[in-house]
Amino acid sequence: LKETGELVAVKVQRPFVLETVTIDLFIIRNLGLVLRRFPQVSIDVVGLVDEWAARFFEELDYVNEGENGNRFAEMMKKDLPQVVVPKTYQKYTSRKVLTTQWIDGEKLSQSTEDDVGSLVSVGVICYLKQLLDTGFFHADPHPGNMIRTPDGKLAILDFGLVTKLTDDQKYGMIEAIAHLIHRDYDAIVKDFVKLGFIPEGVNLDPILPVLAKVFDQALEGGGAKNINFQELAADLAQITFDYPFRIPPYFALIIRAIGVLEGIALVGDPEFAIVDEAYPYIAQRLLTDESPRLRSALRYTIYGKTGVFDAERFIDVMQAFENFIRAAKSGGGENLKGSMAELAEIGTLPSTSLVPAFPMAISQPEQPVKARAALSFLLSERGDFFREFILDEIVKAIDAVSREQLIQIAASFGLGNATPVFSMVPVRARALLPTITEEDRVILNNVEKVVKFLTAGNNPTTIDGDVNVVYLVQELLPVLPSISSKILPEVMSRLSSRVFARLIREAFL
Repeated sequence: LKETGELVAVKVQRPFVLETVTIDLFIIRNLGLVLRRFPQVSIDVVGLVDEWAARFFEELDYVNEGENGNRFAEMMKKDLPQVVVPKTYQKYTSRKVLTTQWIDGEKLSQSTEDDVGSLVSVGVICYLKQLLDTGFFHADPHPGNMIRTPDGKLAILDFGLVTKLTDDQKYGMIEAIAHLIHRDYDAIVKDFVKLGFIPEGVNLDPILPVLAKVFDQALEGGGAKNINFQELAADLAQITFDYPFRIPPYFALIIRAIGVLEGIALVGDPEFAIVDEAYPYIAQRLLTDESPRLRSALRYTIYGKTGVFDAERFIDVMQAFENFIRAAKSGGGENLKGSMAELAEIGTLPSTSLVPAFPMAISQPEQPVKARAALSFLLSERGDFFREFILDEIVKAIDAVSREQLIQIAASFGLGNATPVFSMVPVRARALLPTITEEDRVILNNVEKVVKFLTAGNNPTTIDGDVNVVYLVQELLPVLPSISSKILPEVMSRLSSRVFARLIREAFL
């Protein structure tokens, strides 16, 4: 630029491109109108052309492309500062000429740097954020549009082709994934209606077994996280020939973009699986999004159709969340203080913080709290909903542990089969020495799994089958003040109510 000396990239549109594209689209659309007369043609060519045409005309307006780039950069700078977008110089941009900041770098698909794998992970998070959060989707992620900068950041170029998704589409895709994890095919078919794959009012009974077969095949060998997205998309496309099942135009753009992104990643990692890489982001969305639909999806993911807490599923979601945190910190995200990289930080303990529940606490300088990412998140403000979500399980577990210890203590004194002292009072013996039910055993098993996970599981958390309380306290010591202020009062309140209600029920009912 003459006025500042800044190096810029100038993109100039070829002559008569707009006219040529218009004629081509007009001809293809008319062919599509002819094909509509033949019911055996399952693809809605007209709908597809209309979707593409709108994007093409937007892509040929460079003022719109520049605005898209600026909007995209604004959406990413807080959450993913390691993703950069060239600044658009609007003063030197018109419908047919685009002037942007020049960015040095090399194609991500051709780079041999050690951090390419991390940048691919950042790219996956970036595209999933667009697809499932902002709804503003860069639909042209070909290798020339993804650049590794010399300082190890990911630059994304060319915002001519974008598509926009509604909240229903974004939430619908996440809900469908939650249902897929539990193989709830009845729910998935209904999700497909909401997402536009199946027309409203169509009889779903014939489609259900076909979709169930497709997903059963896709889920073989590792579950939802190991699904081959391209093969699944191809299998779903085959259904369109025999059933009233259509790939919506907006989703055709998504399939193309994800396929290209997967191709870039496979160059550096032959084992790359897009669904496996996507799961950590989806776990993060489920844990942090405050919308009622996603909170319902989170509950369903952990409890399933039966409504019973599943410790394995809980651990699976939290492990995926930790994988997300690691990916969000890569590519400079941690140093740049990206908000996604800091999701699992509790904060700091003030130097004047002496917690009444822990009188042995010693005043010390303000310092960051260190704990496993999953535990840190559960104790952070962002984890409020999920903490509330599992509080009843915690209370049940404490109640079960305390009753088991009471029985063990009684047995050591030979009171296991003793006649109650107050034999004249109409109170059952089990009210004094309450039994441990099969449900309690399941709860204790669940809490043992969760405790092992939250405390990293490197050391034994049990001694002869009992929870090793000393080790657990040592592991949780750095965050005990947070636990006391956030969880302990609520746990004690619920526990006392539960114990009192059980004693009344077992003694008099």
